[in-house]
Amino acid sequence: MVSEIKKPTKKEQRVAMESYHALDSALKQISSDNPEIEIEETGERIRIPIRALRFLSRILEATAHGKPVTVVPVESEFTTQAAADFLGCSRPYLIKLLQHGVIPYTKVGKHRRIRFEDLQNYKRAMKDTQRKLLIELMKQDEKFNMYDT
Repeated sequence: MVSEIKKPTKKEQRVAMESYHALDSALKQISSDNPEIEIEETGERIRIPIRALRFLSRILEATAHGKPVTVVPVESEFTTQAAADFLGCSRPYLIKLLQHGVIPYTKVGKHRRIRFEDLQNYKRAMKDTQRKLLIELMKQDEKFNMYDT
């Protein structure tokens, strides 16, 4: 399901940056929900939903900054190993989260499957918790004058 995600080459980053700027500029001028674009090499004209073009713009921007990009349908289901890789944790740790009901899953035969949407929700909740704890830690530092002046 999830193939190896590779960092873009320097050449890909340059092309993506040029394309991003051109597309971003064009998007500011487009008023149609389904603009027509032309493929220069073939002369073929196609209609693309504006949301898809905006999404492409975000992909180009990330690629230009050297970030690997993958597209995963929200309804996808991950194996435990793919889910652990997505969360950046070990498979045994993920299994514990599943067993304790922290992340919902289904079983297909004897194999566990985790919905991508549930993984995103868990990751988002963890980031929110981390952010709140960091803010609390900073407040404690300020309260006890622990910052260098």
